[in-house]
Amino acid sequence: MSKLQRPIVLIRGLVREQRHWGDFSKLLQQAFPERLILSFDTPGNGLLCHLTSADTIADMRQSLRVQLKLTNANIDSVDIVAISLGGMLAVDWATHFSHEVNSLVLINSSNAQFSPFYKRLNWRIYPQLFSTVWSKSSIDRQSKILRLTSNFPLKHQPVLALWLKWAEQCPVSLKNAYLQLKAAAAFKAPNKPKQALLVLNSREDKLVDASCSLELARHWQADLKQHPTAGHDLPLDAPHWTVRQIQRWLNELSC
Repeated sequence: MSKLQRPIVLIRGLVREQRHWGDFSKLLQQAFPERLILSFDTPGNGLLCHLTSADTIADMRQSLRVQLKLTNANIDSVDIVAISLGGMLAVDWATHFSHEVNSLVLINSSNAQFSPFYKRLNWRIYPQLFSTVWSKSSIDRQSKILRLTSNFPLKHQPVLALWLKWAEQCPVSLKNAYLQLKAAAAFKAPNKPKQALLVLNSREDKLVDASCSLELARHWQADLKQHPTAGHDLPLDAPHWTVRQIQRWLNELSC
């Protein structure tokens, strides 16, 4: 498969589904009109919310591989753009099936090999996080998630309305949220992936300490670009900036 035809696979993070990419996926498609932009749900999320989540990154990754093969058995390799926990799935995929992955873009991700748990899930937000998990009101829960993942929540009220709708359609159970969190907490990837790697980071990320991305980039000698004001959900807070970084980097790889 030629570089122009290689699909781009988007992988979301903890208790998120493919629809949470929002307008970012449309902007990425405009930047790469000749490519397929694909995204899938992991068990326990989105269209697969009725299934039990895996409690290991490897099992989550395997689900994505199967879904990709079911989409098109002729796909030889993909470029992956992944955020947070999704970045762990991407690294695991690239490590164990290197011939299937051409490149990786990791957004606000982390690795227990390089960063302690209290930075990978910023200890300063633990009270807010527990309050979010145990909230019985859907609007309260989704509003708190927005405030944890975005630095501009007032700007994204139309997005919040969509999140509420999706949460009603495809609710994530407390058990599945726990299993996904367990998988993320245990993930370690000591070896640098062989593929080209770009790390995108939000300096003002409240959910995951910004140093986690910096440590990833430093240990793996990866390209690093940092946004000065966006929150954890970088594709939500700065979609155009994020697309520009990916477009510029992937085009340079093709030269």
